[in-house]
Amino acid sequence: MSEPPTSSSICLCVTGGVAAYKSAHLASRLTQAGISVHVALSPAAKHFIGPATFLALTGNPVIESVFAGEQAPYGGHIRLASECDILAVVPATANFLAKAAQGQSDCIASATYLAFDGPVFVAPAMNATMWKKPATQRNLQQLQADGTTILHPEEGWLSCRQHGQGRLQDIDQILDFLIRQATS
Repeated sequence: MSEPPTSSSICLCVTGGVAAYKSAHLASRLTQAGISVHVALSPAAKHFIGPATFLALTGNPVIESVFAGEQAPYGGHIRLASECDILAVVPATANFLAKAAQGQSDCIASATYLAFDGPVFVAPAMNATMWKKPATQRNLQQLQADGTTILHPEEGWLSCRQHGQGRLQDIDQILDFLIRQATS
């Protein structure tokens, strides 16, 4: 795999599902590939993984709120949206998909999504029943119509101790995809 240009930067929005721990590995591997990774950590994500992990892995401050004082005169979402080339939401919960499809921006992840004007990739992860719900599928269709690329979840063992579709796509596949996007 070729070394991406050092000017490539990805905003990695991490939302609150158990698969959030996998985003740390993704952030580390993207950083090792020479991509500058800036993390937006939703309040719900902090129930699963903390900002210190991402700071250590990326070397960049983690944005946890649109109201973070150090972001003045802009909110953290505006700064992230203006400084990054690509936005990736990994994992994207059903809640995030619904908010993004409806244009709601009540946390750093959804606000950054709305403020970003570039290629957006979301990797959903959720319970199989939640994934199959008509509301979730409508939200995905709306996001695709809005130009968002969906990195579909896999079928397999889920944290709810069920087998079905909803498991976050393999991190190596997401990594390869994002590196290709960053270098194209």
